[in-house]
Amino acid sequence: MTAPGHNQTKIRVGIDFGTTNSVVVIADENGNTHPARFVFTDHATSETCRTLLCLWMDQDGRRRVMKDAIGLDAIEAYLDDPAESRLIMSMKTYLAQGSFRETRVFSSVMTLEALIARFLTSLMDKAGLNPGDVSATIGRPVRFAGELADDSLGVARLRESFLEAGFLEPNIVLEPEGAGWRFMQRLDKPATVLVGDFGGGTSDFSIMRFDPHGSQRVTTLGHSGVGIAGDQFDYRIISHAVAPALGRDATYRVMGGQPLPVPAEWFASLGRWHRLSLMRTPQTLRDIADVAKTSSEPEKLRSLLRLIEDQEGQNLYRAVGQAKSDLSRQDSTILRFIHRDLKIEETITRADFESWIAPDLERLDDAIEDAMRQTGLGPDDIDRVFLTGGTSFVPAVRNLFDRRFGAERVDGGSEFVSVAEGLALIERERHLA
Repeated sequence: MTAPGHNQTKIRVGIDFGTTNSVVVIADENGNTHPARFVFTDHATSETCRTLLCLWMDQDGRRRVMKDAIGLDAIEAYLDDPAESRLIMSMKTYLAQGSFRETRVFSSVMTLEALIARFLTSLMDKAGLNPGDVSATIGRPVRFAGELADDSLGVARLRESFLEAGFLEPNIVLEPEGAGWRFMQRLDKPATVLVGDFGGGTSDFSIMRFDPHGSQRVTTLGHSGVGIAGDQFDYRIISHAVAPALGRDATYRVMGGQPLPVPAEWFASLGRWHRLSLMRTPQTLRDIADVAKTSSEPEKLRSLLRLIEDQEGQNLYRAVGQAKSDLSRQDSTILRFIHRDLKIEETITRADFESWIAPDLERLDDAIEDAMRQTGLGPDDIDRVFLTGGTSFVPAVRNLFDRRFGAERVDGGSEFVSVAEGLALIERERHLA
């Protein structure tokens, strides 16, 4: 009998723990892969799970215990009682930030690793897997998010999070390498490939040499990363098409004095739907109501107030996401959002959107150039380009690669699960005799 914990008895999995979504993929003995499906309370199933953790206190007999929900269930639990629960999101963003060590959750002090471990435990449970029964390869970004990110700290804390969740000896590799392994299955001869992996919080670029039949199948030649991806593009739409309708450009007066700008922090919170719920405190609601009384645009600020009171942040976020998706397929769209007296029907052209994200595109282009510079290769030396992640659908992003390498060399596929598929293949390869 094989001893417990021996790798030969384990299920081979790849795990893409993302800023916005997480994916688990299983590799079988023949090298086939299939994503685990997560089952949520309303019986919805999905190959991706939103990287959200909601915590609350509940009564268990005579004692109060901390309960949790993840993904879609976390959203529902939080919106059900935002005042008495804690919603944790973008956990991955803080891994490389030395300033974030722990936080108080109700009466307990929890480290970031403990929060991520709690999410991972529930993630595996929803996938029908036990962390101790799998052998896992896990992805990490080339550059962790944050201006002062410590990449070595990020890797160490990522590993500790998985260990705390019950995984044994997790193998950690670069996320673009995972995407590259997925793409390598299409190759029948050696090739130099640039992989662009676009997540919610970061975008990573790696240049790798693949030899599908060689003894060393993958050689990483250069890589770079930048803390810009889908979430930033959402915020650009909100800033230009939504915030003005909620009074961002209004002024107000104190004691009949000179006009003052409305507090900017109220509108910074529009970038993430859950932050609107965090503004649902008596003090903040009173402040908005008081400012509205002397505002140049009182009705717009009252719409902001009602948006917060009625917890409409998630619906606003969906409307913005839909508009961004539409602009990947068509030249213009109408951003529609209606709540009580607030009615936003803003026509957005693709040209508008591309002008809003121009500074972000420039930083993405610089990161691609950085990866190329490290290798000493020119555009003609890149045989293929493989793009993955939702932001790779944005035409202006795709055009960055078409311009440099030619559209005929740029490819994509399985944009939301390809990283985890490749990680699962790496895990299987690790244990082949």
